[in-house]
Amino acid sequence: MKQLIYSCLLLIGLFGMFSMQSCKGKKSQSSTTGWSYNDEKWGGFEKLKYKGQVNGPNLVLIEGGTFSMGTTEQDVIYEFDNMPRRVTVSSFYMDETEVANIDYREYLFWLDNVFGESYPGVYRDALPDTLVWREELSFNEPFVETYFRHPAYDDYPVVGVNWLQANEYCKWRTDRVNEMILISKGILNNNNEQTNEDNFNTEAYLVGQYEGNVRKNMKDIRTGGERPVKFEDGILLPSYRLPTEAEWEYAALSLLGNQSYKKDENITDRKLYPWNNAKTVYQTNMRYQKRGKMQGKMMANFKRGRGDYMGMAGQLNDNAHITAPVRAFWPNEYGLYNMAGNVSEWTMDVYRPLTSTSLRGVEDHDLNSFRGAVFKQKILDENGAPVEKDSLGRLRYEVVKDEDVATRTNYQRGSVIDYLDGDLESEVVYNYGKTTLISDKARVIKGGSWADRAYWLSPGARRFFNEDQASRTIGFRCAMTRVGGPQGNTKTGGNHFKTKRKKVKRKYK
Repeated sequence: MKQLIYSCLLLIGLFGMFSMQSCKGKKSQSSTTGWSYNDEKWGGFEKLKYKGQVNGPNLVLIEGGTFSMGTTEQDVIYEFDNMPRRVTVSSFYMDETEVANIDYREYLFWLDNVFGESYPGVYRDALPDTLVWREELSFNEPFVETYFRHPAYDDYPVVGVNWLQANEYCKWRTDRVNEMILISKGILNNNNEQTNEDNFNTEAYLVGQYEGNVRKNMKDIRTGGERPVKFEDGILLPSYRLPTEAEWEYAALSLLGNQSYKKDENITDRKLYPWNNAKTVYQTNMRYQKRGKMQGKMMANFKRGRGDYMGMAGQLNDNAHITAPVRAFWPNEYGLYNMAGNVSEWTMDVYRPLTSTSLRGVEDHDLNSFRGAVFKQKILDENGAPVEKDSLGRLRYEVVKDEDVATRTNYQRGSVIDYLDGDLESEVVYNYGKTTLISDKARVIKGGSWADRAYWLSPGARRFFNEDQASRTIGFRCAMTRVGGPQGNTKTGGNHFKTKRKKVKRKYK
């Protein structure tokens, strides 16, 4: 009798676990093995009820899609460096505004607190170049002293920050936002005593090289104890970064407002500027004869003509002699401010005039177009674990060696900045000061500024500036990769149809 009972229990354990678990209704199961998720008795493999990526501070979801990337205005300067082509951009997040002076001063304050005593150079290297305001035949000296630090300009876009500094700000912002997430969830306590390498860094935390002031770690189902947050928990956000040129241009165009009524993939008309249904830089009222109080007001901060930066006293046209607050002027359909005018903005891309064309007859990469990739990997020890973090608390990286990827089918070089840029097909070599005016340090800037004519406000217009130089007309905003479905957390990816399908009850004999 005992042997019979034992045999029955064994059969139930091997073949009947589906029905047993469904009756309990407490544990979910693998659809391919039948093993229970989130159960210590079954190994403790975890499957989360993930609710989707949350919006980071100041970020707006940009639903991706296909669009015609390139010139929307007539190419009056005959550069031919942005020929229209069809591309697709994945959904991503973009800052609602440009990074403001107050935001950047918060960054500097943190750097001084954490590294100021031992590594003062970190703080100094991050300082914006306020001397960008100087000009030989202009009295702009007051801006040198006041624009960045005076509270009157707190909400104005930070300028004088080069591309390299902007990237460092993005890294810092990633860590502060993720640290705040862990604090708000009761995992870490706020710690204002962080110094030198002992500061919260997202990557160092995930590989166990930073513990922090722990309040209460997460439950470890596998061991029954506690553990720190893992990447697989989906709690920490992806990195803040600069947008690619394609992302920036797509977000600026904001074609949401130009779709036909039935939402059937028809774009009703071509946009010249970021705001909707506008062929001009002035506020217009096309539906009604009555003039609104904003009728004729300029929609962006730019230079209307020679010597005209803000209009006449008593009737200022854009009401800004230099920059304006980051939430001034009309936002586009995504809710993004100043995607035209105010300041030009850094993008991730390395500039090449022929990026938009194919020199070898090879079709361009038309999904998430980007030039400037330098593939890196973590430096690992003999056990395959990341080596000790550096003196600033960051993990160490190295550029992928060409010989290590020579046999791959998707890429064969660590740096592909000059991929299909014409170097091999002609005598053109992008070497600043010797053969051309651009180099691998030339980064694409977009959007036009307070000192530019309306031509540069078109989203398709592109220029370049060296990554280690700064300007009084260039600022930046951050972006973030979207994980999961393209339409946000209420909908998953793909089309899901309702079908009448009979449920088959599994029987095991």
